[in-house]
Amino acid sequence: MPAKRRVARREWSSRDKRELKNLARQKTPARIIGRRLKRTEGAVRQKAFAMGLSLRARRRASRRK
Repeated sequence: MPAKRRVARREWSSRDKRELKNLARQKTPARIIGRRLKRTEGAVRQKAFAMGLSLRARRRASRRK
């Protein structure tokens, strides 16, 4: 049986929180924020929720002619 992979958890620094807040204000998608902060999308969403931030990015309407 293979050994279980251990999850390495990192604390959120004040710099990480500030960056998350700024990117959320700019309507950056959670996936992109995660890449910038080297965290999973789920971790970003959970932290944003805990901080009371909205990650609701506006979707662009498709153009139909």
